Amino acid sequence: MDSRREPQDLVPRPLRVAAALSWRFLVLVAALYVVGTVTGYLAGIVVPVAIALLLAALLVPGVDDLAGRGVPRGLAAALVLIGGLVILGGVLTFVVVTFVNGVPGLVTQLSHSVETASDWLTNGPLHLSDTQIRDASAKFVATLTENQSDITSGALTTAATVGEILTQMLLVLFTLIFFLYDGARIWQFLIRAVPTRVRTRVDVAGRRGLAALVSYVRATAAVAVVDAVGIGIGLAALGVPLAIPLAALVFLGAFIPIIGAVVAGSIAILIALVANGVVAGLVVAGIVIAVMQLESHVLQPLLLGRAVKLHPLAVVLAIAGGLLTGGIAGALLSVPLLAVLNSGIRSLLSEADEHVDPADVHASEPEESAPDEPGLDVEKGPMG
Repeated sequence: MDSRREPQDLVPRPLRVAAALSWRFLVLVAALYVVGTVTGYLAGIVVPVAIALLLAALLVPGVDDLAGRGVPRGLAAALVLIGGLVILGGVLTFVVVTFVNGVPGLVTQLSHSVETASDWLTNGPLHLSDTQIRDASAKFVATLTENQSDITSGALTTAATVGEILTQMLLVLFTLIFFLYDGARIWQFLIRAVPTRVRTRVDVAGRRGLAALVSYVRATAAVAVVDAVGIGIGLAALGVPLAIPLAALVFLGAFIPIIGAVVAGSIAILIALVANGVVAGLVVAGIVIAVMQLESHVLQPLLLGRAVKLHPLAVVLAIAGGLLTGGIAGALLSVPLLAVLNSGIRSLLSEADEHVDPADVHASEPEESAPDEPGLDVEKGPMG
């Protein structure tokens, strides 16, 4: 027996395994860091393209339906896009006009609330004097005056970004047109970079991911409509100012799961509290909580259950990571990205998808063939 031993044999096996995992983990972290850095540097392009992809996921079923009825795809894409823009423009115009008309009433009610609060501070348990209240108001005004330059520079910065926003909106529109009209050929061009032996599997996985994205966007839009209508009716019934703009804010906020609806609902509660008093604020809080419970325990499992089965913890962590790395845009795009990755990876690992013809996977149908596996997806939960 040879007494000589190789150097690697002198290292305990657990240490060798730990070292192998460690350097692979470091390489993965470095790769993710490089990808994140490049993505952040190109955020002005990446974010509009990602938003265009979300909008395409919402509109492409309509284009496919018209194309299936014999309408040329270019004309179908134009009709769906123009119809969507008309609806969006009409809704935004209605919301803006309602907001402008409702501001005077809100100011009047706010003045009344300030007078009521001042009366409570003077005659209530605090027994503050008029002099103390005036001094506090004077300090507040002085603070605003001292920071006027910062406020002005911030306004100028905001005005400077208007051009960037308009440019990105045009990029979203331009990209969306080609996604609707030529999305299939764009995808076929992209997967040419994949090795031939696994190209079919990647094609199927990508189509599964797109199917999950389509189902996610459509189901989220339906949930957002229910949230906005429920809270909007409650606000209108209580006579809260700006009920329709607040309902529109709830609709937009619902596209950021969990956090968005909570923030939008909190704004509605605050306005009701300031404009209509404590009782109205509590009633609105009850309405918001009831709608959130309906969303969490009925709408999310019913509508999103088949589309995307993500654990609530995964959703919250994805949103938190998106907020830290990309702000509001990151929070908006994090959950759809997680849904696409979850569906695509499950398809790659699924033996049932190994012999599936990519032509049989359609973007408008939900994912069905990938098996349920432990990890991010669960059968039941507050989010479905």
